[in-house]
Amino acid sequence: MNNSYESIDNALDIESSIVESKPVKPVPQKQERNDITKDYEYTRANLYSLIEKGQEAINGIMELAGESASPRAYEVAGQLIKSVADTTDKLADLQKKLKELEEDNSKKSPSNVTNNALFVGSTSELSKLLKQGFLNNNDENSE
Repeated sequence: MNNSYESIDNALDIESSIVESKPVKPVPQKQERNDITKDYEYTRANLYSLIEKGQEAINGIMELAGESASPRAYEVAGQLIKSVADTTDKLADLQKKLKELEEDNSKKSPSNVTNNALFVGSTSELSKLLKQGFLNNNDENSE
């Protein structure tokens, strides 16, 4: 082996080699994705159902309020309208949350792998090796 660490290898009576590692792509968990999709579809269907039933109830209470001219009936109609509007907002928020979950899943995978090397020796040996390395790098870059 002919490299800049040969003197260290000889001093420590070891043999070293440079190992290149390839980044590993994680396999996405399909089960988790299926659960998220299933929950999203279930929640979405429930919200649609609630909105439709709320609209039917609004139509009924508006007829009742018109016939009776009761202030309480109009108050209940107003509360019911607010409740249906809130449910509609929840449906819109559900879309945002699903997009956030999909973005989080894509960001979880590591983009690169860092391998750290460890030097065992004195500071004077390290400075000599670094100087030799800088000189070798400068000679290679100038060519």
